Amino acid sequence: MHFKEKNKPKHFNYFNFFLILLLVVMLNSLFLPSINSRIYEEVDYSTFLTQVESGNVDQVEMSDTEIVYTLKKNGQNEKQNKKSYYTGYVENPDLVKTLQDNNVKFTKQVTDENSWIVNFIVSWILPLAIFLFIGNWLMKSMTKRLGGASNAMQFGKSNAKVYVEAQTGKTFADVAGQDEAKEALTEIVDFLHNPKKYEEIGAIMPKGALLVGPPGTGKTLLAKAVAGEAKVPFFSISGSEFVEMFVGMGAAKVRDLFKQANEKAPCIVFIDEIDTIGKKRDTGMPGGNDEREQTLNQLLTEMDGFDGKKGVVILAATNRPDSLDKALLRPGRFDRRIPVELPDLAGREAILKVHAKGVHMAKDIDYNAIARATAGASGAELANIINEGALRAVKMGRHQVLQEDLEESVEVVIAGYQRKGAVISQREKSIIAYHEVGHALVAAKQTESAPVHKITIIPRTSGALGYTMQVDEGEKVLMTKQEAFNKIATFTGGRAAEELIFGSFTTGASNDIEQATKIARAMVTRYGMSDDFDMMALETVTNQYLGGDASLTCSPETSTKIDQEVLSIIKSAHKKAMNILKENEEKLHEISKYLLERETITGEEFMEILNGEKSSDKVDENKETTTSEKEVVIEGSEFQTVDEGLTLEKKIDVEVDNKVDLDKDNK
Repeated sequence: MHFKEKNKPKHFNYFNFFLILLLVVMLNSLFLPSINSRIYEEVDYSTFLTQVESGNVDQVEMSDTEIVYTLKKNGQNEKQNKKSYYTGYVENPDLVKTLQDNNVKFTKQVTDENSWIVNFIVSWILPLAIFLFIGNWLMKSMTKRLGGASNAMQFGKSNAKVYVEAQTGKTFADVAGQDEAKEALTEIVDFLHNPKKYEEIGAIMPKGALLVGPPGTGKTLLAKAVAGEAKVPFFSISGSEFVEMFVGMGAAKVRDLFKQANEKAPCIVFIDEIDTIGKKRDTGMPGGNDEREQTLNQLLTEMDGFDGKKGVVILAATNRPDSLDKALLRPGRFDRRIPVELPDLAGREAILKVHAKGVHMAKDIDYNAIARATAGASGAELANIINEGALRAVKMGRHQVLQEDLEESVEVVIAGYQRKGAVISQREKSIIAYHEVGHALVAAKQTESAPVHKITIIPRTSGALGYTMQVDEGEKVLMTKQEAFNKIATFTGGRAAEELIFGSFTTGASNDIEQATKIARAMVTRYGMSDDFDMMALETVTNQYLGGDASLTCSPETSTKIDQEVLSIIKSAHKKAMNILKENEEKLHEISKYLLERETITGEEFMEILNGEKSSDKVDENKETTTSEKEVVIEGSEFQTVDEGLTLEKKIDVEVDNKVDLDKDNK
């Protein structure tokens, strides 16, 4: 089956252009005399009479203003025979008799009163019309390639897509995991249904509601659900569509958008990524984007101008609320700020069930287990997990999705697909196994640590050569100082195992070092978990929904002390991890040997061996390994598993180790 490529850039069709040009040349040759068809030479009237009387003239054409004649054929000079001569017309009554006497063919042109009109149309109007047609065609082709309007008169028109209730097809039933946001928007829906009861008491509905939250949490879906519930027209436009090359065009589009909205009231206008045009003004920099500022000013004016009682509600979405202009957020414009945060445990379970409705799922699916393993995931990521599970079921030749498909899809989203064809030497596999078991042992021997869910040394397409997954038994929104310190110790457990067993260490702990340093620095600068600095704020975070860019707000001397404090925390955690592994060195060898033979073990198997309930000698000897013993160096990128945020993490505690080029890291 062949699929047509959509949105493919259209190239200029030179064949059509030259075809039209050839047509113009042909029309010109048909209607206009060619300059090469005749060669005219001017002579005086007496010369003309002399040639007539001498019998050399062959044919004469007379008009009211001139006489055109040709000479008789002469075989000696063919070019001379083609030449035509002309002279001015002189009133001569004997001219006709002279021509007759010398056997000259002559005609008299009759002047047509409409001939000048025909000549004007053929000479001027027709060529001009043809070139206007070609220019219009070229303009349309260029505007399609640039994605602009096909008509210059449409530059100020809004590109908003208008949906009616039947076309959106979304209701609050399609939105899960956002109960607080739905409750805040229910009042808007009720106002659009029953505006009179609000008018009777004198209440005015908020003109605008701003949806803020991380990407993929369902802000656009919520806006469509509001329109679906209210059964009113829904205008959808992106903030980037207001940005034009010409100053003032964006403002014109804003005016046109609100004009259309007032005509179709009650309705909902949804502006996605409003930070594109709503950024703060007067940043102190010279110059600036006049087009964006004029568009923002027009938006502010339009929001002040329309009557809230008409039922026009403005919804906007952004994941950068800190960059918006304060004038846009004041009461009377965007009165309400509705957080659309990452879902909690119950929300993730509900989202998984919503996206699983259209998929053939097994009856014994444990959605709660998948939800616990995906703490910190957005709605879009959960939908992707369901889809990855369905794709795996098809790949395995099944007609329904099983629990193992969803569990594998979680790992695919986290660390990528398995690289079963990767080749690693036996020594490096041994280092990776001890490294991962080191993480797991340190985590298991500490209190207030998440239980180990899975340990594997199968490489992944993300570059991970192995990882240890921890899954909390319940939902956590806070982290104590001891829990943060234990997490750092768990991160250092892999390096400590390498040092203890092999007497050296590799580049496999590069990601562990990065994550441990982030947590230790956050403990000191943001969470007041340092005795020296107490509750002093030393760091500010911007763009909290887009990764959180941090910057220090302290003197250089204090920054040096912060570095010393962070180093002290990491060293203490590293020492703790080393002591735990030394006390359990025998179990470290036993579990590592078991992991080397199995390549993947579950948390239950790990705890059974650790507690002495299961012997590592009972191994399936027929189990095939997925990697060979041929030595090769595998380089991979870092895989980040801990996000900076209120809880310091995404709670998907996966320790990932890579062999990377040291020179590349130094760069």
